[in-house]
Amino acid sequence: MILRIFLFQIQAMKLFWCFLIATGICRISLAAGDTIIVHKDARMDLLQQKQAQINKHSSMLTSSGQYKGFRVQVMSTSSRDEAFKKKADMQNLIPEEKSYVIFQSPSYKVRVGNCLNRDEAEKLKAKVNKYVTQGGFIVEDTIEYTAEEEVSQE
Repeated sequence: MILRIFLFQIQAMKLFWCFLIATGICRISLAAGDTIIVHKDARMDLLQQKQAQINKHSSMLTSSGQYKGFRVQVMSTSSRDEAFKKKADMQNLIPEEKSYVIFQSPSYKVRVGNCLNRDEAEKLKAKVNKYVTQGGFIVEDTIEYTAEEEVSQE
């Protein structure tokens, strides 16, 4: 199985180089002896940077197209009313962070925030723990996030 994958990768690389040479994107000059000189089109670097950016973006997505991230869970209860009361409390105490009630049978879970990385979630957890007696903890979750926020952070 591994040998088949390896042979497939070799064939793919051969086809890739043949494509590059055929389209004129890459020229290979044979110099004296066993030296090969490759002249690469400058557009290849741009293509590589663009693909790296796409890969970084897609690694942050779930299979359903939502972003992977972190939230701080402040409560888990079987009472729907308690959960929504705690959500309202959290929205009043920390208005800059959005609060959520998630039902995972048989519990209602109250979670706060939309953190892209664990460091942001740790900061939010410290803020939440000032108001929550039981103490919140960080959970992985799908989050609300738009690509414009990413551009402004860089």
